[in-house]
Amino acid sequence: MTIVAGVNIGLGVSFMLQGAWPIFGFCGLDVLLFYVMFRLNYRSARMFERIRLLPDELIVERHDVRGQKESWSFQPYWLRIAIDDPPEHNSPLVLSSHGRSLAIGSFLTATERFDLAQALGQALRSQRGTGA
Repeated sequence: MTIVAGVNIGLGVSFMLQGAWPIFGFCGLDVLLFYVMFRLNYRSARMFERIRLLPDELIVERHDVRGQKESWSFQPYWLRIAIDDPPEHNSPLVLSSHGRSLAIGSFLTATERFDLAQALGQALRSQRGTGA
């Protein structure tokens, strides 16, 4: 941020010396917007989901950017995993069981959601004893 601010101040001063003084204010504005975007990005990086597969339940915990936690529980034997194959950019990864469903991994790329669906399906099949 210091480098970006320094470059912008230098550009702003050069424009001001050439008589284009209104541009100096806009040079500061883009640095401010750059800073705000970085702060928002760091804030959203605090969001995560944790999936735990226990012998008698699958627990999904979602932690939001404010640190608040939501939790869902599914019976793993009846759990269905749905995702488009091949996945598209907006293909959701949905867990369904007993009339309830939950979309997970919305912050992942389509390929990462597909890989998660395959890994979770493999773990469920292993736990159920239906082979690899």
